[in-house]
This record gives sequence, structure tokens and C-alpha cells, in this order.
Amino acid sequence: MVAEERVSQKKKEYRKRLAEYLQTYDKAFIVNADNVGSKQFMDIRKALRPNSVILMGKNTMMRFCVEKYLEETGDHRWECLVKPGKKGLLEGNVGIVFTNGDLSQVKDEIAKYKVGAPARVGATANEDVVIKAGGTGMDPSQTSFFQALGIATKINKGTIEIVSDVVVVKTGDRVGASQATLLAKLGIKPFKYGLQILKVIESGAVYDPKVMDITDEDMLSSVITAIREVAALSLGASYPSLAAAPHIIIDGYKNALAIALETDYTFPLAQKVKDYLADPSKFAVASAPAVGGAAAAPAAKEEPKKEEPSEEEDMGFSLFD
Repeated sequence: MVAEERVSQKKKEYRKRLAEYLQTYDKAFIVNADNVGSKQFMDIRKALRPNSVILMGKNTMMRFCVEKYLEETGDHRWECLVKPGKKGLLEGNVGIVFTNGDLSQVKDEIAKYKVGAPARVGATANEDVVIKAGGTGMDPSQTSFFQALGIATKINKGTIEIVSDVVVVKTGDRVGASQATLLAKLGIKPFKYGLQILKVIESGAVYDPKVMDITDEDMLSSVITAIREVAALSLGASYPSLAAAPHIIIDGYKNALAIALETDYTFPLAQKVKDYLADPSKFAVASAPAVGGAAAAPAAKEEPKKEEPSEEEDMGFSLFD
């Protein structure tokens, strides 16, 4: 009876704490905690303070508490956690990181606490496991480990050397016994374990964490590409649009100019072109000041020569004085 009262009291405290988090915070990460050790988890929790908190628990308990909170408050921001008739986002070994801080900074902080781990038999690879080409330091008697996995090798200076890079485990595949043994012999710890962000919740909106990796440059590039495609489509279909407007105006001007040159119809810009074509010398006249100015510059620098006085003037007298 006492044990039941304790359990009931813990559930009440848990429900109260979760309700406080749901009311206090408006952003959260749904994180997967597979292969995360207790020490590692404590370090993450400490690093995220004071702007963020982590809540773990049984999925059924979390769903129950969230549903009760929604019934009592009508706070629609967190409906995504428990969709009617579905498990929602609370499925698997997951927890919730509540925050009012900058999502990118919190994400980067979580990523700092990933630790390397050896490949265990049966573990699922969260990324491609690649063995680089080069020396292994293993003696030729151990070539069977490489042959079992179809890895091309050669003997160089008495040791096994891998000919080229090879993927031994692909993302999503499970690690086999031969793969785990070889990776251990090579001293490779291919996996990094930590809290894995599955979804981002922001003011009721749910999106993939990859969206946070999109930069302003990526957005600008996408917009420019879209404008070019719309402009090309509009021009091809002869359908006016804002993106195609500059091209349509330029093409219209070129067509009007071509008509004006072949007919008596004219307009100011066309008349200017007609005048140049009628009298090509105007081109030379227009460019003459530039040429003349350039030629005159050196001459201006030359100082006029002073006339030297004659010998008689220097003596100050004449034969006829």
C-alpha cells in the first residue's frame, strides 16, 4: 500500500513538472537517447542550463501527462506531441529538450557531447563506416579478416595495406561479427553516440532538424534560381510575369528599334541611333575631344624656350654707335 502511494506521488510530481515545462517553454527538441551513458547524459543536462531542461520518461506516461495538460489548458502548441489516435512524436527511446534559448545554439551544445564508441555486433550504423586506404600495421597472416569482407589488400614492407577506401558498413545496416572484429583490430571507433535530434518544435510547428542547417546564402541562391526558372518559363510561354518583366521590356525595345530603323516611325532613342547611322562622322566627333586632350597633355608640359640674347646685345654696343 505504501509502495503504491509512493508511485502515485511520483506520477503526480512528474505530471506537475511536465505541465510547468509545457507552460514555460515554447520550443523543444525531440531527442533519441539510444547508447547515451548516464555520465554523458548528466554532462549534457548541466551544459544546457539555465535556458534549457531535459525531460525523460516512459512514453505512455509522457503522453498521458501531455493529454491531461491539453484538456485542462487548451494550449494547442503541444498537440503535435500526442496526435489523436496516434503515438505522435513520443515513440521509441526519446526525451524532450525544452528551451527558450536560441535553437541553433542549443543544437550545437548538444552536438558537443558525442563520444566515440567501438562497433558492436548487432549495432545499427548511424553513418557509413569507411576504412581508409593505406597501411594497417597487421602482419600478412591476418589477411583472412579482409578477405571475408571482400577488401582488396596487398603486402607492403611485411604488413597488410588496403588498396583503396572501402565502406564496410552502410548507414542503417547492422554490424556483423567480421566487421566488428576487423574494426577492433584496426583500432577504429566508427560510431559517435549522443542525443540525436529527431524533430524540432517551435510555437506548435514541427520540422526536421536539417532545416536549421539552411543558411541565408542557401535561401538567396534558391530564390535566385526560382526567379530565373520562372522568367524562362514566362518567356517561353509568352506569359508576362514580374520575373520576366525586365527581359520582356528589353526585347520589346529591341523590336521597336528594329522597326524604327526600317520605317519612318521614330522615337527619341531610335532617332539618336538613326542620326549616328546617317552620319558616321559623328562617332569621330564624339571621340575627338578625348583624342585631342590626350595629345595636348604632353605639349602643355613642355615649357617655351627663351630666346637667347645675341652677342651684340650682350656687349651693349654696336660698330655704328
